[in-house]
Amino acid sequence: MSDSKSKPLIVLAAGGTGGHLFPAEALGVELVNRGCQVALVTDDRIAGSDWASRFPGEVMTLTAGTVTGSGLMAKISGGIRLMKGTMEAMSLLGKLKPKAVVGFGGYPTVPPVLAASFKGVPTILHEANAIMGRANRFLAKRATSIATGFPDPDPDFPEKTVFTGNPVRKPVLLAAESEYDPPALDKPLRILVTGGSLGARVMSDVVPGAMQQVSSELRQRLVIVQQAREEDEARVAKVYQALGIQHEVRPFFSDLPHRMAAAHLVIARAGAMTVTELSVIGRPAILVPYPGAIDKDQARNAEVLVAAGGAISVPQTAFTPVSLAEIIERKASRPARLIEMAAKAKSIGVSDASQRLAGHVLSILAKR
Repeated sequence: MSDSKSKPLIVLAAGGTGGHLFPAEALGVELVNRGCQVALVTDDRIAGSDWASRFPGEVMTLTAGTVTGSGLMAKISGGIRLMKGTMEAMSLLGKLKPKAVVGFGGYPTVPPVLAASFKGVPTILHEANAIMGRANRFLAKRATSIATGFPDPDPDFPEKTVFTGNPVRKPVLLAAESEYDPPALDKPLRILVTGGSLGARVMSDVVPGAMQQVSSELRQRLVIVQQAREEDEARVAKVYQALGIQHEVRPFFSDLPHRMAAAHLVIARAGAMTVTELSVIGRPAILVPYPGAIDKDQARNAEVLVAAGGAISVPQTAFTPVSLAEIIERKASRPARLIEMAAKAKSIGVSDASQRLAGHVLSILAKR
């Protein structure tokens, strides 16, 4: 215990979804390996999750709220929760006395990062998306530094922005060791379909219909692993069963990086961590950005992989069974193109982002 007291404590703050928690976990592990202590502050969505047991430090929750809700009362309620959370964070940081606070985005990061700035504690924001989210944008002026998951720096704060990449977990790095297995024309074609941490209804609506449209010859080759919401699982599996397609449909895959590495083609949303994992592992993809995002962050994320030549992006309005069937037929008939896309995706992957971000955090501590 006496040795642990001599180690600098870094507080990480993250929203309670995988897109924020996974990079926080990866950084936490790297900081511990470099002789630091870490603690995580998040919101109550972490409750009931086994993720907290994997984080290499104490996990705490604070009151969180957003002032961007629709309607005056929602904004007032969010503002009250934000003030309450900030007061809680002031008290918590007073007890913990961290050397720095690193925020990973999402409204639960606002109270601890605000509190840290009020107390003069160095703050580092990590922005996973290709365009800065609202919480980080709100905090950016107060932040000591901003680290980005994609290369283009934020145009408003170039002097304090550094590109580190998005930290990825060990399972992703292990999956990245698997080379792309070229899909021969007379061999199985493995397709992974995923829609984020909770699945996506559009995938369950469109992908099975597309498989009804492809040729019977291609159908015989298909092996589909699909993440579907619990309420969609049976109907999706029923279509594949009727078509004689080898399939596995589940609401959640705990080994998703392994599944991604085994795939010849991935059909997915374009969340920051999905795009990052596709590039680190190196797999070709059909990306369908979530259209409801206010800042169109998924569309911007997709553009990064498309520009590299590792993916194609399809707006949800154009994502139909017929259009998807045409794309899959085209890709399946050109294995060399899939191999090329896999290589181009991997060419922009940043596998050492955890080390880069940890080094940046510790360099800021050294300056203090």
